[in-house]
Amino acid sequence: MSKENNGEFDAPAKRSGTAEAASRPAGSPADIEAAEEAAARQGERDWLRRRLRRRIAIGLAALLGLSGAALALLLVLKPEPREVFDGLPGRYTYLEAEQPGQPHLYMMAAAPDDIVLRADDLPLRQIPAYGINGGFFYEKDLLSIAVMNDEPVNGKPGGYGSGWFNEKYARGTLVWDGAKRVFSVQVVSSADELDVPDRNRYFAQGGVSLNLNDERNWLRESRKEKLPFADEARMRSALVYNDEGKLWLIVTPTACTASNFRAALLGAVPGTGREGIFLDGDGSSQMNAAEAVLTGDSRKVVQMISISAER
Repeated sequence: MSKENNGEFDAPAKRSGTAEAASRPAGSPADIEAAEEAAARQGERDWLRRRLRRRIAIGLAALLGLSGAALALLLVLKPEPREVFDGLPGRYTYLEAEQPGQPHLYMMAAAPDDIVLRADDLPLRQIPAYGINGGFFYEKDLLSIAVMNDEPVNGKPGGYGSGWFNEKYARGTLVWDGAKRVFSVQVVSSADELDVPDRNRYFAQGGVSLNLNDERNWLRESRKEKLPFADEARMRSALVYNDEGKLWLIVTPTACTASNFRAALLGAVPGTGREGIFLDGDGSSQMNAAEAVLTGDSRKVVQMISISAER
């Protein structure tokens, strides 16, 4: 048996498979030449493999780079999440106002016939309606009047927490008299006390009197009506009407005192004959508008002053 068959020769000599290669003595020039040729061919194959691997690595790196760029572009261009009130008819006029040293006001003006008082006990952003937060509350009970056509929004007439009462105190309550077509602010404790000629044609929203036409006494009256945290910097909300018959729903996310907020209202709300009420504030100060969404501290609010989407 030859030495080749015992595996003592290099692989190239084995792979020749010819009788001539089998009969050559080991270490002959022909064997050396064949081995060198095989090594050269193997080296060329190794070089080609390395070159292919480099090309694959470069391609993968480029692909990863493109994927990263595409992902970054998608993140940048990712559309804002849709709101539950997107697409509703915008039956209001929107305005923003900010003067040096004053809070930034976000304002929606609507016709009184389009105002709907409602109770949902949700963060405003989850309610499919435009509008702002309403009156004071504790847990699930309304502490401010919220009545439409003699029906409280959160229960039955005369019921605690229903919206029939300004609990504990007589407070400023904004009233729309649908029979006479006029607004007023009436300081009352209960819806029973409201001065309206037709109990089937009005709405009433409780808060605390702004007294925009009484610069001397407004602060004293607001203290009498127990406006919470008047001297602290808090987010705030308000309702203000004017002689044009428009009702302005107003929220500021700027932490400010009651005095600063009131001064900003006087400087920003259009028209003459302006009057209105403070509403619940701070984390409850929330707004749903196509132009701006103000979430306060995202707490649930028992009651909302909404703008009807129906014609």
